[in-house]
Amino acid sequence: MLVGLQGSGKTTTCGKLANLLRKQGKKPLLVACDVYRPAAIKQLQVVGKQLNIPVFSNEASKDVVHIAKQAMSTAISKLNDVVILDTAGRLHIDEALMDELKNLKSNIKPHEILLVVDSMTGQDAVNVSEKFNEALGIDGVVLTKLDGDTRGGAALSVKKVTGKPIKFAATGEKMSDLEIFHPDRMAQRILGMGDILSVIEKAEESFDLEQAEKLEKQLKKKELDLDDYLLQLRQVKKMGSFSSLLKMIPGMNQIKDLKVDDNEFVKIEAIICSMTKQEKKDTRLLNASRRQRIAKGSGTTVQDINKFIKSFEMTQKMMKQMKNNKGGMKKLLNGIDENTLKNFKI
Repeated sequence: MLVGLQGSGKTTTCGKLANLLRKQGKKPLLVACDVYRPAAIKQLQVVGKQLNIPVFSNEASKDVVHIAKQAMSTAISKLNDVVILDTAGRLHIDEALMDELKNLKSNIKPHEILLVVDSMTGQDAVNVSEKFNEALGIDGVVLTKLDGDTRGGAALSVKKVTGKPIKFAATGEKMSDLEIFHPDRMAQRILGMGDILSVIEKAEESFDLEQAEKLEKQLKKKELDLDDYLLQLRQVKKMGSFSSLLKMIPGMNQIKDLKVDDNEFVKIEAIICSMTKQEKKDTRLLNASRRQRIAKGSGTTVQDINKFIKSFEMTQKMMKQMKNNKGGMKKLLNGIDENTLKNFKI
């Protein structure tokens, strides 16, 4: 059962949690128990459709206990092994909200009650956690909006006040941006030391090992082409936003002017998909008229294409250097200074 104030991100977190559990082999069912907020049920249904995860709702009823019991029966009949209740929130803590949640808890007896807290609300997050824990006896906390500038300092206070573990952290807007909370990694992020272990885990989860090995063998025989580049780009996109990944890499936070627009990846994908097979294999074919055609087909400009091709040819050159020279990667990395990173454009 997920609880919390309105606007903390409960409904989105329900979807993210269901998505995470499904990756672990579970078969979740989302349940719409917020019968007050306009379009709350519709929002959960949209989230469920996006993830292809079933959503139970009963718009004819305002009795959340009745809805939850119906959902439990449905879960048993459909062989769903996890039921996630999206409960109603309020703009502030009131008796009516707490009474409804207590009633739901006593009748449904959920295995876990998770409090969803907006990490950007600072001290308010601590006060909310304390009140919910006193009234309901929560089992854990989910911190949302940890991709903001607060870096999760509220996490320390919430744990101290409630004595309950922080179980999950939402680090972005995508449905894949929910991760198991690791205190040591959060401490490293707060101190600006990065979180390379989370980057590795995201890569292991997102990358197809068989496909990666196949590509490695191909690259030993031939040069990197745009088909290979697109394949790798789509694999990286599965890991989440590039800007959030950069924050996890040690030292990157010290480069103040380093900014990455994730929309650039969409633009690059459109450019490559607007090319012919021959053009993807050999960028030397891209004369002025071909570039104008690709710009029209991808909804970009010739300048965008010129910038991307220049960057891609640089990548080709670096790959070739690493393949031909022993210790090429080490030499290459030693030659990259901070100013180069600042000026690098994807």
